Amino acid sequence: MTRLHWQSQGEGQDIVLIHGWGMNGAVWQQTIDVLSVQFRVHSVDLPGYGLSHEASADDLDDICHQVLAQAPKTAVYLGWSLGGLVATNIALKHPERVDKLITLASSPKFASEKGWRGIMPKVLTDFTEQLTNNFKLTIEGFMTLQALGSPSARQDVKAIKKQVFSRPMPNPEALAIGLDILASVDLRPALSDIQAPMLRLYGRLDGLVPKKVADLVGEYAPNSQNYIFQSSSHAPFMTENELFCEKVTEFVVGSTSTSFE
Repeated sequence: MTRLHWQSQGEGQDIVLIHGWGMNGAVWQQTIDVLSVQFRVHSVDLPGYGLSHEASADDLDDICHQVLAQAPKTAVYLGWSLGGLVATNIALKHPERVDKLITLASSPKFASEKGWRGIMPKVLTDFTEQLTNNFKLTIEGFMTLQALGSPSARQDVKAIKKQVFSRPMPNPEALAIGLDILASVDLRPALSDIQAPMLRLYGRLDGLVPKKVADLVGEYAPNSQNYIFQSSSHAPFMTENELFCEKVTEFVVGSTSTSFE
């Protein structure tokens, strides 16, 4: 098995950052620089992405297995978008490895259905078709979506592109598997089994994971906390980095009873 690329910085409580679809660990650099003052922060390039572009994975469970093979024995897991599914699945299948769980702009079920807000199946199908034609252009389009609606959208996209494109492009197979996971995985019924304290973070302007999902997910995970960033779309760690790092720090070091509403 090809080893994944990891970056570690700082000392203290271990925090593992997991990026979203089409991205890589470089997208977290601004966040790593802030959090590593107080914590030991690890970011991973998932199989097929960035500096792990030669690795491959079959499905969500396989991705989690590969991440855990090199991850700290226990850690706080923070997953963005697709990375939130990875972090949540790790918390469900390997609870002994997860101290606390944070999901960011993520959903236990990304695809929409009657009574459930999410990404329309046609959008995911279109992404799949575009991937086969020009996946660099598709990723750029996806990045533009990330920041859509945010007051600082142009700067956000510029920063994300610069960081993500500093590493190799993801391989098309990994992108297709990621889209399949987004289209088919549904972790909602299992959320109540999560043992670790859980914080769910959202962007008020997010078009991919609408803020209404926050209340819906709360019904499946009644013991979790949530917070909505008012000026953010799909990438609050870019748009409101200072506040984002504050919320993460409060949750990691604070008691589990802290109110985030």
